[in-house]
Amino acid sequence: GFMELGETVADGALRETVEEAGARIELQGLFTMLNVVRVGQVHLFYRARMLDISLDPGPETIEARLFLEHEIPWDEIAFRTVRVTLKHFFDCRRAGGYPLHCGDID
Repeated sequence: GFMELGETVADGALRETVEEAGARIELQGLFTMLNVVRVGQVHLFYRARMLDISLDPGPETIEARLFLEHEIPWDEIAFRTVRVTLKHFFDCRRAGGYPLHCGDID
């Protein structure tokens, strides 16, 4: 989603998570910052801890559910930045650390 005027990046991430998935979370830190050069956007993704496993997606979301890594429908993910971020997440989880990832998407 997009930030609203007057909110911080972290506040926007929390708001969008509630609006899109209805998830209760605690932000843990910026994880990826990806420049989407062709459309002049920067996509920021935070890691977060779910406070419980319930989801209550808003009206803009058709479906929200949790997946194990091997269940993710990779070809159905709408945004390349989300795919890149998820791949970084699973690689980092296996490696045992979560550094910040920055890059460009054409």
